[in-house]
Amino acid sequence: MKQLQQTLRKSYSFEGKGLHTGKVARMTINPAPVNTGIVFRRTDISKDIYIEALAEYVSSTDRSTTLTKDGVSVVTVEHLLSSLTGLGIDNAVVDLDNVEVPILDGSGKPYIEAVRSVGVEQQDSPRKYIELDHEITVTSEKTGSSIIITPSDKPSYDVKIDFNSKVLGVQTAHWDPSVSYADEVGICRTFVFFHEIEYLFKNNLIKGGDVDNAIVIVEHPVSVDQLEHMSRLFNVPMLERCENGYLNNLQLHFSNECARHKLLDLIGDFRLAGGFLKAGVKAVRSGHTINTNAAREIRKAILNQDR
Repeated sequence: MKQLQQTLRKSYSFEGKGLHTGKVARMTINPAPVNTGIVFRRTDISKDIYIEALAEYVSSTDRSTTLTKDGVSVVTVEHLLSSLTGLGIDNAVVDLDNVEVPILDGSGKPYIEAVRSVGVEQQDSPRKYIELDHEITVTSEKTGSSIIITPSDKPSYDVKIDFNSKVLGVQTAHWDPSVSYADEVGICRTFVFFHEIEYLFKNNLIKGGDVDNAIVIVEHPVSVDQLEHMSRLFNVPMLERCENGYLNNLQLHFSNECARHKLLDLIGDFRLAGGFLKAGVKAVRSGHTINTNAAREIRKAILNQDR
């Protein structure tokens, strides 16, 4: 039996700060007709400008994935794209009244709850899967990252992370259709190292970051003064380093939550290939740059197959 395309039963709106810009945006995910795919619309600029969620529109991968078309950008799209993919949404129009998608809790959980609350509607057209006829390998000598994409009759994603961190260690994560995306992947939050936060603030990044939307890894010993300074930055009561090496702002959902979040990012960035991928994906030390480069290679391969 063929899988039919799906959309939301009705619209759902969110409001919140962008992680990097700190700008408050209102975002609405709307139902869309068959074969629309996922498209963004900057309502503060023009309702007639659509930015399709496709790899050729990636303009930046600095700490998040940005899409730009005709000079109009949408920043930090990966968590939303991942959630819509994991929940089986083929078609949606996303209205946004500012430049960056709200970070919310740093995971896909708010989107999962929204889709579950409004429901999913099957549409009268079969899903068009992306299927490859050859293996694709993308590597980066600079970062030691690699992604191997192998033709398969079902999707699967495997991620391995290694930050040379004593706290994180080497972590792995896996998803395929037998695994609940909503319960095992989508709820996993973004993460940052304690020693990076000061640099990110000084360079006008994570302006919308707070202790509710990021796991903080404290790799090196820190002083009371440093913790007090961090508490002031986030305007919260005194923070502490836990015995497991994480800041006490959040409790982990899983021991490998950071790898699972990288898996979330990978699924979101791979949606930029243009749909649902039928392939086995193995990623080592992946990030937005290599993820989106791999999505571009898939797009090229599809065009060549169709000729």
